[in-house]
Amino acid sequence: MYYLYILKCADQSLYTGICVDLDKRFEEHNSTALGAKYTRGRRPVELVFSQRFRTRATAAAKEYRIKQLSRDKKLKLITKGKV
Repeated sequence: MYYLYILKCADQSLYTGICVDLDKRFEEHNSTALGAKYTRGRRPVELVFSQRFRTRATAAAKEYRIKQLSRDKKLKLITKGKV
């Protein structure tokens, strides 16, 4: 399984990514140098959205689509709860 996730950073910005182990990746974003460079300077981060996918290709395609959205549309997606 692959997870698509959106994090809300301390500066209120949003970060979108994919991973295999959501709990581990969330911990990396918040506590280690393994977190994305973007989130390392914006800690703490909060998980605000996640969705499971069977294949990496499907998760990556959805990630790409979300990254193309405006902030307002991303916030609506988070509120709505699914892609």
